[in-house]
Amino acid sequence: MRERRRTTGWRKLAPAIWSRPVDPQIYGDIELDAGPLLAFIDEARRTSGSHVTVTHVVGRAIAHALAKHPELNSYLSRGRFVQRESVDIFFVVAVEEGRDLSGGKVRHADRKSVAEIAEEVTQQAARVRGGEDASFARAKKLVDATPAPLLRAGLRLADWATGDLGLDLGRLGLPREPFGSAMVTSVGMFGVQRAYGPLSPYYRLPFLALVSEIAEKPVVVDGAVIARPLLTISATMDHRYLDGAHAARLARSVRAYLSNPEAETP
Repeated sequence: MRERRRTTGWRKLAPAIWSRPVDPQIYGDIELDAGPLLAFIDEARRTSGSHVTVTHVVGRAIAHALAKHPELNSYLSRGRFVQRESVDIFFVVAVEEGRDLSGGKVRHADRKSVAEIAEEVTQQAARVRGGEDASFARAKKLVDATPAPLLRAGLRLADWATGDLGLDLGRLGLPREPFGSAMVTSVGMFGVQRAYGPLSPYYRLPFLALVSEIAEKPVVVDGAVIARPLLTISATMDHRYLDGAHAARLARSVRAYLSNPEAETP
């Protein structure tokens, strides 16, 4: 008979605090030289007149990577993976002077230029901030009016209707596949150089990416230590969708794109 030992102290307290792990989230990040990226952004702003940012380029890089690896451009529905019709990227934006968050989905992001993505995200953010986005206004009004005890059940019902049944409830502010193929948000504006975001059970996407602040750090180039602008992209991934091999292929595609954005510009 195997020995059973009595637990005491912290070892006894810990199981009483937490249950068994059920969270499929895994974490990873890549760090890269942002010199080519910054030069590309300067040129894109000069030629297009659009306010292109690092976040827009990273979102375009992720769309490019998902187009190269379409097996990851899917969502889970009733235990099966459903292929998405397009590569769509959801960009998170701050609203109400930073007191709340919203965002907008850019459809076919892999087929659009960075300038086109920047313009679309800017226009969507302006509509939300100006109260002109009817879908966002309806969703916010519905959430604000729903009592807290009913909100969880309501979210599950909405997720089931739009995700499993494939219904488009846009009139209620609940469209199909609202968060697209992946989500991108920036923490660089807050001076944060590395952070990870949580995956909601309702996102139905394989990962979300956080874009850090670009900071000069010492690196070794040809045997010499020099200062270079470095960018960190952190990702929270859903292990149900991808494993280490998938993540590595995705990271290589994103890194290759950001090392030479001009080569992949539509």
